[in-house]
Amino acid sequence: MINRPRFEPRELELLRILTSRLELPLKDKNQYLFLEKGYAGELHFDRELQDLHDDFIILNDLLLENSNTLFQIDTLLITGSTLFVFEVKNYEGDYCIENERWYSLPSKTEIKNPLFQLQRCETLLRGLLKELGFHLPIKSHLIFINPGFQLYQAPLNISAVFPSQLKRFLKKLKNTPTAAKSRNSKLAEQLNSRCLKENPYMRIPEYNYAQLRKGIPCDSCSSFLTPFTQGYLTCGECGLKEKADTAILRCVNEFRVLFPDRKITTNTIVDWCGGVGSGKTVRRILVRNYEKKGRGKASYYQRR
Repeated sequence: MINRPRFEPRELELLRILTSRLELPLKDKNQYLFLEKGYAGELHFDRELQDLHDDFIILNDLLLENSNTLFQIDTLLITGSTLFVFEVKNYEGDYCIENERWYSLPSKTEIKNPLFQLQRCETLLRGLLKELGFHLPIKSHLIFINPGFQLYQAPLNISAVFPSQLKRFLKKLKNTPTAAKSRNSKLAEQLNSRCLKENPYMRIPEYNYAQLRKGIPCDSCSSFLTPFTQGYLTCGECGLKEKADTAILRCVNEFRVLFPDRKITTNTIVDWCGGVGSGKTVRRILVRNYEKKGRGKASYYQRR
């Protein structure tokens, strides 16, 4: 059923790693929390769609361009002769609408109107479909996925699905007539081919190797793990026990994400892990999971 899976945004992946190793400015911390919560909401919605008919095509995280303008679709569902565009919001708490302006309560802080974002996305998608030679109706919906969300003074015809409506909406969606999948597959292939691989507007703070804290952060609470005993590392804060091999391999991946242009060597990873693992241990883990290049002191490792 799913034609394009969802991947964790690179910006989120980078910020999550940096958060445990660097004291980020407040704006970057807030951006990280915003992305983390948004991604969790999208995954929640993905799980809700798992029971749909196999003739449905789901495209996740489409970053597209039309008229020199970028737009992103959280979830695009192709079924029958209709395209469903879903913008997933993981808002929590009380909100209200006054004169088309959205406010969070009780502070009544104005937020961006998500309907404008949805309408913009629909307009740009319609233009792209015309360019590709497809003429299909589009139905767009905001999906409020968090059960702790409440919106006051919403118009009756709002293009939104609220938490209490989600099950009924999905049941109705399952009954949507299907069409020739070959035609829909051609559209999905063309949209996939037009999808940009990376968002050029990612906001990543500057960082360098020297300023980042070395060691192995806990996979649960991000505190740093103590030296291992009997093949396990233990977190002094939350008590999590993790196999040393798994923890070190996770740190290798973090290094690769943060420094894609630097070579992965035994000595580098020993230093990156704060000396938690010996050179012998790190070398064994790298040999098992990466491809070795070169010999002696000049050797390094690459992903297979």
